Amino acid sequence: MATKQSLSLLALLAVAVAAACLLPSASAATEFEYCKKHKHYPVKVSGVEIVPDPIQSGKPATFKISASTDKTITKGKLVIDVKYYVIAWLVDVHSETDDICEKTNCPATGDFELSHGQTLPSITPPGSYMIEMKMLGDNDEELSCISFGFSIGFIAPVALR
Repeated sequence: MATKQSLSLLALLAVAVAAACLLPSASAATEFEYCKKHKHYPVKVSGVEIVPDPIQSGKPATFKISASTDKTITKGKLVIDVKYYVIAWLVDVHSETDDICEKTNCPATGDFELSHGQTLPSITPPGSYMIEMKMLGDNDEELSCISFGFSIGFIAPVALR
């Protein structure tokens, strides 16, 4: 027969497991918006994943974009603009343009994934950021454009020795 102490311990363990299931994971789906809400983009984005989330300054981070298209993409550009929230304003902090075929396997058609890795400098301030990511085709045709937010953690994890 179980004692009151073992039942209390079992109940505590069940609560801890349930709470752990509710905690955000190191990679979670991120909400995104299309830049132009009613535009018909040839590339449809189905998801954005940031690993880890939140990002830590000085540590590698990966942005994964799941998408699909009926068009065959053989070349193009990925244009990334990063903005930092300062009080009520967005301040441009970084822009880059990459070959789209360096971020996914070309030719890309059907379902595909774009992956962009970045290590932010250790002096990157913590807080909220926004990315606008444009996918441009052969003749700078806008294939897709999305924006999404991400955070850089305020406290870096401490390594135990």
